[in-house]
Amino acid sequence: MEVTIKRADDSTTGIDDFINEEFTNYSKENEVALNYEDFTFAAYNESNEIIGVITGRAYYNEVHIGDLIVDKRYRRTGLGSKLVSTVESKYSNKGYDKITLTTFGFQAPEFYKKLGYELEFIRKDADPKLSKYFYSKPMDSSN
Repeated sequence: MEVTIKRADDSTTGIDDFINEEFTNYSKENEVALNYEDFTFAAYNESNEIIGVITGRAYYNEVHIGDLIVDKRYRRTGLGSKLVSTVESKYSNKGYDKITLTTFGFQAPEFYKKLGYELEFIRKDADPKLSKYFYSKPMDSSN
């Protein structure tokens, strides 16, 4: 069997359909509820500029926050907390058991701790700034 592997970009057609179809079929084959949904929430200032974004996906029994980015002019204003709270509210009572995320040592370990996230473990690096922190927070998963 000959296979060619190429880097795909946002304009590559069929990738999203392939991922969704295969995720769905594999979940069904294994009798697991997929509950799949990508999400992006953006915050805008009075000039309609993007000043913060949170992304991730909900799948199986968890919601995973992938990225939380706040414009440096708006850091320490509560905007990051509002973005996280938006995700928590959106997916509460929808059958998900937990919210998970990772962050590096130089990013926001203390921030997530203040929001009630529990540290599961740290994958230590020679440079502590690059140690990776794994967090989770239980959710109300009733429907």
